[in-house]
Amino acid sequence: MDISVVIPTCNRYLFLKRALRSVYAQTYLPKEVIVVDDGSSDATSKIQEEFPDIRYIYQTPKGVSVARNTGIQAARYEWIAFLDDDDEWEREKLALQKEYHDTNDLPISYTDERWFVNEKEKNIPKKYRKPQKNTFLEHIRYCNIAPSSVIAQKRLLESIGLFDPTLPVCEDYDMWLRILARYPFGYLDKKLIRKHAHSFRQLGFSENIEYWRIRALKKHLKGKYGKDVQAVLEEKIRIVLQGRKKRLKKIDEELLELVAIIAETSV
Repeated sequence: MDISVVIPTCNRYLFLKRALRSVYAQTYLPKEVIVVDDGSSDATSKIQEEFPDIRYIYQTPKGVSVARNTGIQAARYEWIAFLDDDDEWEREKLALQKEYHDTNDLPISYTDERWFVNEKEKNIPKKYRKPQKNTFLEHIRYCNIAPSSVIAQKRLLESIGLFDPTLPVCEDYDMWLRILARYPFGYLDKKLIRKHAHSFRQLGFSENIEYWRIRALKKHLKGKYGKDVQAVLEEKIRIVLQGRKKRLKKIDEELLELVAIIAETSV
């Protein structure tokens, strides 16, 4: 299995070094490591001085989706492993995932993880724990798949369509749902990544997270799982509308449009 590692980054030079150290400590090494710098103004441009074997690509700020897409398109090898710049891998991550794919004919897989806040390990909230089955419906409410745990065939990502640059968050949730709607998604039940944050808010607890999940989910209203998507959308729209009403925030026109569409399809 020939693997390209794709790491998007922006102004996280010290975290990036930790992430890269975890890549080069792997018991099974990738063929290439691509760092896509999304307009950093810190010392990130010097990263190749410390890690001369990486492929460093600089782009003007365009967001994490475009940075990942740039890495995918630049990748020379069949398999792509993603790593966020503030996460790190356990030493056997790639070796065990390679072994998993050697015995399972699947185009994509992910692993379990550990969460650290201010360097202290924390329990993962129940709703973010890995489901028993890895189907579209099991992942429809929350993003249970961490990008840093995913390894996928490049041709699969290209056939699905790359990360959506219009989504500032939940771009991974959107991508995994689009794949799950069409292909099997493997799961290796081992804690092979460490997700780091300074607070739980960085681990998927953004105030507007449900709004962006709605934006991703609406792509599936007319698909195979339309009725299930509609039920979850109604639930999430209620959450967003209640939250914005309490905070006296403007209700987005697109959200109101979606409410109208769902009302029509419910009749």
